[in-house]
Amino acid sequence: MESLEKARQILLVSTMILLAIGIVMIYSASAIYAFDRMKDSAYFLKRHMAYLVLGGVLSFLASRVNLRHLRKHAKTILIASFALLALVLIPHVGHAAGGARRWFKIFGLSFQPSEFLKLAIIFYMADFLDRRRESLGDWKRTLGPAFFTLGVAAGLVFKQPDLGTAVTIAMVIFILFFAAGIRWTTLAGVVLAALPVLLYTVVSKPYQRRRLLAFFHPWDDPRGVGFQIIQSFLALGSGGLFGVGLGQSQQKLFYLPESHTDFIFSIIGEELGFVGTSSVVLLFLLFLFAGMVIVFRARDFFSQLLSLGLVCLIGLEAAINIGVSTGALPTKGLSLPFISYGGTALLANMVAVGLLVNISRETAEE
Repeated sequence: MESLEKARQILLVSTMILLAIGIVMIYSASAIYAFDRMKDSAYFLKRHMAYLVLGGVLSFLASRVNLRHLRKHAKTILIASFALLALVLIPHVGHAAGGARRWFKIFGLSFQPSEFLKLAIIFYMADFLDRRRESLGDWKRTLGPAFFTLGVAAGLVFKQPDLGTAVTIAMVIFILFFAAGIRWTTLAGVVLAALPVLLYTVVSKPYQRRRLLAFFHPWDDPRGVGFQIIQSFLALGSGGLFGVGLGQSQQKLFYLPESHTDFIFSIIGEELGFVGTSSVVLLFLLFLFAGMVIVFRARDFFSQLLSLGLVCLIGLEAAINIGVSTGALPTKGLSLPFISYGGTALLANMVAVGLLVNISRETAEE
């Protein structure tokens, strides 16, 4: 079990370094904006640190919880997540911002239920697929309920609207389906059947259509829909090899929107250069490597599926965020795990790390 112990250490060290980078870069990217809007340059840093402390507590609890006991409540946890997602859509209950209704406001802090839905549905599906291993090809007993549950989850998230998170959830669960042994032809058939619906939802909404056009032709409207990605290009391009220096970004001076959240990777590129962005990518690769060691060494099928889902969730979110910042993918509102400002996302990711540590520890003890 020595390799498992090393994997857990790599997982924790890479996570802590990413969190440390996040603390530094959130303050660097947000200080001027926070002082202008909130009259407190450390406004976002203080809130981030509060979430970080709470995340540390939740991560520790997740690392010690009895997973066998928690499995008994997998369906209840998922239904509670669905209920929160339904509640957030109700006017005057859910908080709306930027044309989306995704948050609850509690004592001045925001809570985004879709972030914990990601964990809830991964946990539920790992338990469900483990219990139905002997009937994975049965539409009535396994496939139908599984795809229906995924459809409800993705539909509630998309209704907010949040296409990026809905697609991410679907991708992670499809990976679990494939890993569990569901035939790829079945999965491909479902994707092909859902593709027209997905395309229609994209082209039927003006803001989604504009985002897609900006992805292909950002320079056609440099002051409109192409503005954000062009500013991201400028930030990354001006950083060069070693960057312009920590705290010296020009794009964070009200040029690049969401510079401390969705596009913080661009500020890292500007201030720390190719060396900084490469280091972040390397840390995520180390995290994924350690996570996959835990997946392959997990003690049972449920633990394998759960750990695989958690690792894929963080890996996909990191890849999508970096892809958006570099113009490789259309703009989506997904934060960079452990680094971006975003309280609920940070809590969910730290709980995911705690669960991975839990799985590795229980495997090592057997």
